[in-house]
Amino acid sequence: MKNPSRKKGLWGFLSVVSIIVFICCAAYIAKHYMHDDANDGSNFRDTTISNTNANGEPQAPAKDTHEINWKKLGKTNSDIYAWLYVPGTKVDYPVVRPTNGEDDDYYLNRNIKKESSSAGAIYSEMQNAPDFSDPVTVLYGHNMADGSMMASLHNFRDSGFFKKHKYMYIYTPERKLTYEIYAAYVYDNRHILNSFDFSKKKVFRKYLKFTQKPTSMVKNTRSLKKEGLQLSENNKILTLSTCTYSYEGDTRYLVQGVLVKDEQ
Repeated sequence: MKNPSRKKGLWGFLSVVSIIVFICCAAYIAKHYMHDDANDGSNFRDTTISNTNANGEPQAPAKDTHEINWKKLGKTNSDIYAWLYVPGTKVDYPVVRPTNGEDDDYYLNRNIKKESSSAGAIYSEMQNAPDFSDPVTVLYGHNMADGSMMASLHNFRDSGFFKKHKYMYIYTPERKLTYEIYAAYVYDNRHILNSFDFSKKKVFRKYLKFTQKPTSMVKNTRSLKKEGLQLSENNKILTLSTCTYSYEGDTRYLVQGVLVKDEQ
């Protein structure tokens, strides 16, 4: 005859093990997929004036002002060279660029304090000049489960949101750059800076022509664009690149803007 108390003890032991496994899994997910406070932009801003009026409507780009503590940022990490702000999203972060022989993807899994983090940081690669003078500058950021980093760029999938939120901003210690958003779409996973030689005007013109009427790389996914926009090889393009949703395979979601104002 089986011992019922022994059976009960076994089930109790298995229950405890299951609970421990669940807690460990939850902790792992929280650590690897949730927000990293080290990247929190509010730690480095003195004030932020909203880019909307009393009715919640977007104002002209010049109305937006960030007061950024560049001295504090510099002490945190000398690789921090700019700040990215996209109104209507959670994208409001310092931008880093690897130096001192670090790999281009150094900040893929490191925060702005150079600490290991699955959230990474908003970063550009060494191929792009830090003064945003290149024909195309690409900034990368993760699509985090809690909506942090570049996850909220996916808001631009909605045509109403796309039409309402027209600008994104880059701040440096000396300048404020205003970019007018003109395209948002799913693209393949190619490395843009390695795939196109933008020093050749013919190549750049062809690329600009595509971005003005982009074709989504995924079926049943809309590409949004600003109508009537004319671009030339004299323009400067800012491209924000983040991961897509899992069902869209090995693709990227891009939001692109053209430089319309450069304030010293």
